[in-house]
Amino acid sequence: MDEVFGEDSAFYSKAEDYWKQVAPTVDGMLGGYGSISNVDINGSKKFMQKFLGEGQGKTGNGFALDCGAGIGRITKRLLLPLFRTVDLVDVTQEFLDQAKSYLGEDGKRVENYFCCGLQDFQPQPSRYDVIWIQWVIGHLTDEHLVEFLRRCQGGLKPGGLIIIKDNVAYDGVVPDEVDSSVCRDLPLVRTLAQKAGLGLVCEEQQLDFPEEIYQVWTLAYR
Repeated sequence: MDEVFGEDSAFYSKAEDYWKQVAPTVDGMLGGYGSISNVDINGSKKFMQKFLGEGQGKTGNGFALDCGAGIGRITKRLLLPLFRTVDLVDVTQEFLDQAKSYLGEDGKRVENYFCCGLQDFQPQPSRYDVIWIQWVIGHLTDEHLVEFLRRCQGGLKPGGLIIIKDNVAYDGVVPDEVDSSVCRDLPLVRTLAQKAGLGLVCEEQQLDFPEEIYQVWTLAYR
């Protein structure tokens, strides 16, 4: 994998430079595919609602963490309607600044805006019912992704969930030189999560996305 990621520091700094040039809008967050936002959120909501509630296998609705949150698109449309309190983490301060106005009145229920790369982020222990990680694992090297997922597991309340939603390649690892990221195939994502000590609870493909983009899968772990 070294030839894919190169020097870790350059891999991360190139990504930071890329995102600093991206407009702090929904269309910017979605790489020009702002039109898929509703389909994405509706699919995520259906997936999430399988786990919320009381009883065996359910998780609470107190605290959620939005990883790679950008301007808060997922926080606004998915997490704040389902959870009492949300924290955001993103590497780009301008996006987090924009989130404070984009989230509107409900933004009062955001407790923390962490400006940090996920390779360095340490979730508070036993804080979160759900840690939502969408369209950002490609910005972590394999080693850092495993370490990050381990830290996330420590950040969960009992019964909490880690949800990964991301593009998956058809085979192997596909690098993207433009935004300094990689797209992994589904078996590799599963393998790295397993290395982190996570157990798969549920997975499904997001439907009704444009044919020209990668398949997108959602995976829930404990």
